[in-house]
Amino acid sequence: MKVRAGTVRFEYLNKSFIYDASDIEAKSGDTVIVDTDYGLDHGILEDEISELEIYETEAPLQKIQRVAAEEDLEQIRNLQPKEEKARQICEEEISRLGLKMKLASVRSSYDGSKVSFCYTSDGRVDFRELVRVLASRLKARIELRQVGVRDEARLIGGLGICGRALCCTTFLKEFQSVSIKMAKEQGLQLNPTKISGVCGRLFCCLKYEYDHYCEMREKMPQIGETIAVNDDQGRVTAVNVPKESVILEFGEGVRKEFPVRDLDWKCGNCGKKSR
Repeated sequence: MKVRAGTVRFEYLNKSFIYDASDIEAKSGDTVIVDTDYGLDHGILEDEISELEIYETEAPLQKIQRVAAEEDLEQIRNLQPKEEKARQICEEEISRLGLKMKLASVRSSYDGSKVSFCYTSDGRVDFRELVRVLASRLKARIELRQVGVRDEARLIGGLGICGRALCCTTFLKEFQSVSIKMAKEQGLQLNPTKISGVCGRLFCCLKYEYDHYCEMREKMPQIGETIAVNDDQGRVTAVNVPKESVILEFGEGVRKEFPVRDLDWKCGNCGKKSR
């Protein structure tokens, strides 16, 4: 069946959920107040509201109650000191109980009925006693969620080596698999300190141009190939994908750079000539 619905994103979960939006008018980017199993909460409307096909097994959807008004936004801002206090209490109890875990973020639901703690740990943590103590001291339902180091960086934020805010805290909604092969394909130094982000994992941006590099390398000469240029023979010693050029080495160590389009070269993969 079709339902007028919208996708609401919860940053602390790094997830989005579909909500019934039949009774409201809202636009992408609005802060909205929604129903959850544990009371009211707030999130960001990701896309414009539209009619979506919903399977019967997914219905009924929980509802978007309203677009956040000024008093709602004020209520959300007022949650910050409460979250800071909850963080302080949680860190005190973690230290007291001697738990090997590091707190990454604290978030309170809109109505204060639930407090969510995200943490990192090298292994499993028995936090049953911690949950009991926190529930008693904070008078709220407690959720403890273990996250990885990439999620920790997303929750805390920071600047990348490029000088801009981390991709995961701005526009990147899902983490994609990144491998050392991507760095090799792009000719980067395989030095962990040069190709790793603040989370200690490989740069997410290695994925952005990887497909382009793979596509272009198939259309360019391979290192070691010999190409005729003006009645002379040059051996390919380097390939520059962004510039779409190659460096040829001639006799006596003479090296020159040529755009691929200027070479009379036949691609071994597609059989097409560069000119």
